[in-house]
Amino acid sequence: MNRSLGLLLPFLTLAGLHAGAPFTIQDAIRRAWAGQSGLQAGEAMVDRARAEAEGFRSLCLPTFSASAGITRSDEPMLAFGTRLDQARITQADFNPASLNHPAALTGAGALLSVTQPLYAGGRLQAARRAGEALAVAEGASQAHRRQQVALAVAQAYFGAQVAEQAVAWAADTLRQAQETERFVQARVDQGLLLRSEGERAKAFRAQSEAGVAEAGQRLASARSALALLMGGEVPEALSTQVEDAPAVPQDPGARADLAAARAQGEAARQGVAAARGTLKPEVGVSLAAGTARYSLKDGGTWTTASVGAKWNFSFSDTPRIHAAQATARAAELNLKWQEAQAGRDVSEARNAMATAVARIASAKVAVAASESVRAMRQARHREGLLPLVEVLDAEAGLAGARTLLLNSQLDWRLGRAQLALALGQPVEDVKE
Repeated sequence: MNRSLGLLLPFLTLAGLHAGAPFTIQDAIRRAWAGQSGLQAGEAMVDRARAEAEGFRSLCLPTFSASAGITRSDEPMLAFGTRLDQARITQADFNPASLNHPAALTGAGALLSVTQPLYAGGRLQAARRAGEALAVAEGASQAHRRQQVALAVAQAYFGAQVAEQAVAWAADTLRQAQETERFVQARVDQGLLLRSEGERAKAFRAQSEAGVAEAGQRLASARSALALLMGGEVPEALSTQVEDAPAVPQDPGARADLAAARAQGEAARQGVAAARGTLKPEVGVSLAAGTARYSLKDGGTWTTASVGAKWNFSFSDTPRIHAAQATARAAELNLKWQEAQAGRDVSEARNAMATAVARIASAKVAVAASESVRAMRQARHREGLLPLVEVLDAEAGLAGARTLLLNSQLDWRLGRAQLALALGQPVEDVKE
């Protein structure tokens, strides 16, 4: 095996290893959604937001409190109160000596209470609505993150596919360079060409070897990026071709990032309502039942029912309201900015696709013409009718045209994916 073939083999093998079961772009996206650790972390954030929303909803429900214990004390007030709770006060208990210096007393007791808020200045309802809005926002943000991952997968997937074609064309250029070098060197050995021509052919062959190495590196990089996004190796063939794209999306859908921004704005507005509620009184009802026992059969029991109101004022309440209002204003302006940016994203994606289409058409013409020029110049050079520089110039022109075609095709396909994301449509038609 010569040196040049040894240089090509790793990259040709890398492309050939993926000739197994077809592996579509849709397969890659779904695998990334299932295995990408960043998305899994996002799912955990969604679960947290939903749990917090459930907690906010529970603020309007009653609060239960239960306690039980055994107490032994000779503290005068506690001892007298314990005997009173146990319903065993007698006339002798009012003896000053007994009141001032009671014997240590042991008692067991239990208390169960229920407290139900009736009115809290609207804070509880606002907190519930804010929690629900934040849960919606987190879910929408996760949906947008999934589509962003889908776009990244498309970039890596089609980048790898284009890189494979680039490796094949780099190999073709290298084969042509090797053949040219052999032909020129033979003529140099025969004294028909200058030694400088042989050195020029050798330099072009070395540059072609470097091109193969560079194309192989890009292929390996694209595949490693795809493997990272998917959370595992990618041994299968990349069967979805760059040119075989679904119809270009036209109608706008529901952009998840804008839905998240709207929900965040609603949560901020409810935060203002909750902050204002701190300036209002609270009303609640409380029910309690208790018992104090000095034996299993003997003791006292009681019940309590109360309705009350309280009002707390802090000088920090007003700044907190202003802070909540600023947060709501920031959320509103952020939504306005994101909507404007979304409109620009659509325009930019459409322009990029239109430009890529024009470049593809020109590049195809350039490739066909450059291949013809290369064939003609090689033939005329072998007949001694053209200098070597004309052949090398044709090879360089063909390599540039091929690169333009590959880059334009990639730009078109990624422009389509970016347009889908900008319109709120599923990237590569892969739905949630």
